[in-house]
Amino acid sequence: MTLLYRSTRGDATNALTASAAILQGLSPDGGLYVPTEAPKLDLNLQQLPSLTYQEVAFKVLKAFLTDFTDSEIRNCVNAAYDDKFDDSLIAPVSHHGEDYYLELFHGATIAFKDLALSILPHLMTTAAKKNHFKKEIVILTATSGDTGKAAMAGFADVPGTKIIVFYPSQGVSAIQKQQMITQVGENTYVVAINGNFDQAQTNVKEIFNDKDFQAQLDAHGFQFSSANSINIGRLIPQVAYYFYAYGQLIKQGAIKNGDTINFSVPTGNFGDILAGYYAKQLGLPVNRLICASNQNNVLTDFFKTGYYDRIRPFFTTTSPSMDILVSSNLERLIFHATGEDAAQTAAYMHELEKDGHYQVKPDVLKQLQATFSADFASGDDDQQAIANVFNQSQFAIDPHTAVAKAVADKYRQSTNDTHPMVIVSTASPYKFPNAVLSAIEGHQVDVDGLDAVKQVQEHINVPLPKAIETLFHAQVRHNNTVQPDKMQEAIVKILNIG
Repeated sequence: MTLLYRSTRGDATNALTASAAILQGLSPDGGLYVPTEAPKLDLNLQQLPSLTYQEVAFKVLKAFLTDFTDSEIRNCVNAAYDDKFDDSLIAPVSHHGEDYYLELFHGATIAFKDLALSILPHLMTTAAKKNHFKKEIVILTATSGDTGKAAMAGFADVPGTKIIVFYPSQGVSAIQKQQMITQVGENTYVVAINGNFDQAQTNVKEIFNDKDFQAQLDAHGFQFSSANSINIGRLIPQVAYYFYAYGQLIKQGAIKNGDTINFSVPTGNFGDILAGYYAKQLGLPVNRLICASNQNNVLTDFFKTGYYDRIRPFFTTTSPSMDILVSSNLERLIFHATGEDAAQTAAYMHELEKDGHYQVKPDVLKQLQATFSADFASGDDDQQAIANVFNQSQFAIDPHTAVAKAVADKYRQSTNDTHPMVIVSTASPYKFPNAVLSAIEGHQVDVDGLDAVKQVQEHINVPLPKAIETLFHAQVRHNNTVQPDKMQEAIVKILNIG
């Protein structure tokens, strides 16, 4: 069986193979690619405790990427999940207090995006060969902090590719910014915008869908693709770590095979938690997926009421990767919850673009609430969670993980749910040292960046990851800033196609 991929907004008769969908990134009609039928996963849960991360990833990818050979998938997996990760388990699960933490920050850029963006370049270059693709692939990405660096690290100097990353100049942490502006690779380009992430992401989507600009690119031998989780090649690898976490819990004796568990996921663009939803659809025993937001709590309101409203105050928080009001991957979930009604999904998305809001039907909301719970954490909640976890167990968590922890606690208190709770820990505390230091010391500190890193290390006594050590002597290579409406002009200049 060849599993095909269709647009959330279009006709299933225009479905593509997995490799073609990965190359395309975003559907020409503005929709996102989803499987046309349920993937068949060849994995018995009893096997999980004995499988390596690489073996779990292979089985998950094989279910979704049916036009790739086993050999091609194994080559991609082995190239991605190697010694660039500082823990041989790749994504270990640790136990602190009453919770389990799925640690997704052991890769090259110390954030969860590494798990998918280590493999995406290999999937994409393999897909290009399979489709006899002759054009140079231009990865065009907007980032709220982590995707950009992880994508550039993955695509740096990969033949046949260029990568252009736009980020909000005041909307990332000092360390995130330092990681991006010092990125090496002759094919990497980083541009700051004087705006927020939603503006960057909206403009990237518009650029993707500009037919005249696509023709201009084509004439010069280029084609856009994406490294955001709108690309199914970026989203699918994330499904693997939900299964892997379950296997580790069995191995640790925390659960028995078949027990249901909860995941609390810090959520911005909705890709990470959507991967958990796909894991559940494939048979993983998940009780609740808890959507944890910061003060930009558009998703909390949506899951409680079915009303999505992006017209609201935008907050710049200490968890910047979640400072998002338009969660792109939610479109995929809406598509599934409407019974794969592409016309209805398109209508909702066009209403969001035009009016800034939409209301799903009661039956759609009921279906969503059957799996998802949602809440948000204020800045004070976030800081208190960091302090509490550290004081109780000497385990330091970053602000995004702290949002998930705070929301998990709220959920437990309001429901008395006793299922084992896995906090999806998406970044190293060293990536947000000012926030972590302020929480641990109990007051706002002025120091930030690498100076704050040194002080955090004195507190938590955890060796500095290589990703941080290199920043102390890395040279700044990217210092371009533009207005949001000048992003396309910046691309033209970078590609020299004016």
